[in-house]
Amino acid sequence: MSGKRSIFEEVESRDAVAEPQGGLIDKAARRGARGAIRIWLMVLFALVMVMIAVGGLTRLTDSGLSITEWAPIKGAIPPLSTEDWQREFDAYRQIPEYQLQNKGMSLSEFQFIYWWEWGHRQLGRVIGLVWALGFFGFLVARKIPVGWTGRLLFLGALGGAQGAIGWWMVASGLEGEMLDVASYRLATHLGLAFVILGFIAWYVFLLGRQERDLMQARRGREAKLFGMGTGLMHFAFLQILLGALVAGIDAGRNYVDWPLMAGGFFPPEPFQLDPLWRNFFEDDGLVQFMHRMAGYFLFIFGIVVWLRARRSPNGVTRFAFNAVLAMMLVQMVLGIVTVMYSAPWQIAILHQVGAVVLWVLILRARFLAGYPVFASLRGAA
Repeated sequence: MSGKRSIFEEVESRDAVAEPQGGLIDKAARRGARGAIRIWLMVLFALVMVMIAVGGLTRLTDSGLSITEWAPIKGAIPPLSTEDWQREFDAYRQIPEYQLQNKGMSLSEFQFIYWWEWGHRQLGRVIGLVWALGFFGFLVARKIPVGWTGRLLFLGALGGAQGAIGWWMVASGLEGEMLDVASYRLATHLGLAFVILGFIAWYVFLLGRQERDLMQARRGREAKLFGMGTGLMHFAFLQILLGALVAGIDAGRNYVDWPLMAGGFFPPEPFQLDPLWRNFFEDDGLVQFMHRMAGYFLFIFGIVVWLRARRSPNGVTRFAFNAVLAMMLVQMVLGIVTVMYSAPWQIAILHQVGAVVLWVLILRARFLAGYPVFASLRGAA
C-alpha cells in the first residue's frame, strides 16, 4: 500500500515535466551565439570608425599617394632597410604629386607620409582578418543564428570591394597631372565606408534584442516616423558624399567667410570648367556651395523629423531623435568653424568624426522608430 502523496509533490512533478531541460539549453545557446556575434560586430564597428578617422588624417596630411603599388600580401611588410626605403622613395618621385608639388622632399619627410598610408592600409588588413576569423569561427562552430550567414558574409564582400575601390582611388592620382586622387573616387571610397559602418550598426541593433521581441516590436512600428527617418538617413548620406568631394579638392580651405562666399551668396565664376559637369566635382567654390546648402536643408529637415518624433508615444524613440538633432547642431557648428579657419587638420578631423557619430545616431533613431521599445504603464507615468 503506497503512502499518501502531498498535493505539492504532484504540482512540482508536473512543473518538472512541463519545462524540459533541453529546451532551456537550446535557448541559452541561441542567446549566447547572438551575444558573441554582437560583440564581434562591435569590435568591427570600432575598427571601421578608427579606419575612417585614419583615412581622413591620411588625406589631410597628403599621404595617400606615398605608396604607389597595391600589394595586399607583400605590402603588409614595411621597408626594413635603407635600400628598401630608397626604392619606395624612387617610386614616389616618379608620380606627378612629387614632380609638381613636393619636388625636393627629403627622405625623412617621405617616411612621414609613407607611415600614414601604410598604417591606413595595415588597418584595412586587420579589419579583414578580424572579419574572417570571426565569420569562419562562428560558421565552423555552427553558432550563426538562422538567417544571419548571408548578412555576415555580405559584410566581408563589402570589405573586399572597399579594398579594391581604395586602390582604384589611389591609381587616379598616379598619372597625368593629378596632385591628388580624383574627388569622385574619394567620395565613392568614403561613401562605401559609411555604408559598411551602417550595416554593422544595424546588425548590432538587431542582435541586441531577441527575435520574439523584435517581432512584437515591429507590430508597433511608427510607419510615418520610420519613413521620415529613412529620408533623413539618405539625405545625411548625400551630405557625407558632398563632404568627401570638398575634401578631395581641398575646397574647405577656400572661401573662408561665412555665411557669404567671397562677399556674396553664390561663389564667383562657378562654371569655368569644360564640360559643364566637371564643375560639380572639381570647382572648389561650387562644391563648397553645394555642401553648405545641403547642410542647411539637412538641418531644416532634421527639425521637421524631430517635431514629428516628439509625438511618438515611446520615450526611448523621442530621446533618440533628440540626440540626432543635438548632434546635427554640433556638426553644423563644426562645419562652419572648419571653413572659417581654412580646414586645419585638427578641426577637419573632428568634423569627419562628427559625421560618423551623426550617421550612427540617425540609424539608431530610425531603428527605434521601426522597432519601438515599449515603456510600461508605471514607467510612462
